[in-house]
Amino acid sequence: MDFKDYYKILGVEPTADDKTIKAAYRKLARKYHPDVSKEKDAEEKFKDASEAYEALKSADKRAEYDDLRKYGQHGQPFQGPPGWQSRGGFGGGGQDTGDFSDFFSSIFGNRGPGFGGGQSGRSAGRRGQDVEMELPIFLEESLANESKKISFQVPQYNAAGQHVSNTTKSLNVKIPAGVTDGERIRLKGQGAPGIGGGASGDLYLTIRFAPHPKFDVEGQDLIITLPLAPWELALGTEVAVPTLTGKINLKVPAGSQNGQRMRAKGHGLLNKAGERGNLFVQLKAVMPKSGDEEVKALWQELANKAAFNPREHF
Repeated sequence: MDFKDYYKILGVEPTADDKTIKAAYRKLARKYHPDVSKEKDAEEKFKDASEAYEALKSADKRAEYDDLRKYGQHGQPFQGPPGWQSRGGFGGGGQDTGDFSDFFSSIFGNRGPGFGGGQSGRSAGRRGQDVEMELPIFLEESLANESKKISFQVPQYNAAGQHVSNTTKSLNVKIPAGVTDGERIRLKGQGAPGIGGGASGDLYLTIRFAPHPKFDVEGQDLIITLPLAPWELALGTEVAVPTLTGKINLKVPAGSQNGQRMRAKGHGLLNKAGERGNLFVQLKAVMPKSGDEEVKALWQELANKAAFNPREHF
């Protein structure tokens, strides 16, 4: 198992703040998103960036990772502090880690909880162990009944109820339309086999929305930031804005303000009733890079003619 330097993967310093880490992830996600990128190994790089962001976006997980980071070197076989693996990683808690690497799993949780501490002498006909796992999906996958192939670890027990091994099980799972982040789905009988003829346990999937390179999620609504030149805000314009299913033409009225939100009704996420939320487009003024003297003179002329004081009521 090789050590992963999540800071190096995102291209940030270990002292980077949350805003810098999020911005670095968004940049990589836009570049390597499998739906749009033509880059070699785009899917793998996208997964690496998502894994790194998952580890660093939470203060608790980041602290655990930072404790461990001093023991490893990126791409080299990892040897942690004495006894760390026997404790089930720093995270513990039997948390499933989805499609992330074994390195991530070793820090933040084991795949599949144990079977009551591995006690012996189980009675015949005992029901099998339930299995819990997180299933990351793209926002686009929440709009339709998509099938997704998953693989997970299932514990195996002997007749005495002692844990003897894990096996890998694969399934094609149908993602219900309108599924929400954090929703828990039960797949009956897909967990560990029973003991002495007992029924198999269940598989519980907790849905997690993968961070999207363009959209933030607020309940059933989506937020996208639209960069505009100052003159586009001042004079008005029409812009093609991405949605989860294509693009819409958005008219930006003259005199719009930086930070203003515009609503595109019915372009958000789907709910169980088959209705979609809204897409909110947040306008963001982007200044051009410093121009030549002629451009600067035009800015000065505008400043003189506009006679505008933005801090009049400051």
